[in-house]
Amino acid sequence: MDRHVLPGTPLWRSGAGLYAISLLVVFLCLAALYESWSVPFSVMLVVPLGVIGALLATWMRGLENDVYFQVGLLTVIGLSAKNAILIVEFANELNEKGQDLLSATLSACRQRLRPILMTSLAFIFGVLPMATSTGAGSGSQHAVGTGVMGGMISATVLAIFFVPLFFVLVRRRFPLKERPQ
Repeated sequence: MDRHVLPGTPLWRSGAGLYAISLLVVFLCLAALYESWSVPFSVMLVVPLGVIGALLATWMRGLENDVYFQVGLLTVIGLSAKNAILIVEFANELNEKGQDLLSATLSACRQRLRPILMTSLAFIFGVLPMATSTGAGSGSQHAVGTGVMGGMISATVLAIFFVPLFFVLVRRRFPLKERPQ
């Protein structure tokens, strides 16, 4: 038996089970943070946007789906959720202070746009040397850098528009219950 493969079902061998577990852990952490089962969905719905960007960037550069790219993909999952958390957290605070849902969400987007763009651009420019590296070991750096860079570009650009939409739709579909004082 290969010592690098987890025992059990074929799901573990394909790696899909590990991605499912990582998404579940992120979801459970968000559920604990927001004390809600519905609000984390608005954050998690942005993750596929980052994954699509990572896959597209890797395909455009002709790189393989290797272990280095998969590590970068896990990074994209966390970082794309981070951008959504900035908007959702601020919108929740404004909504709890009495603003209606739509104006709280729009206000959160306006106020969090600059921090989201600054942190995302800093990260994207930070992995640019990895994506364009030359020399020994550059193949692995290309895989990680390209995947993370493509995922962050798409997650940042698309999340600015889709996270508010997802948040409003989820909150309208599953309104938060009043907490006893």
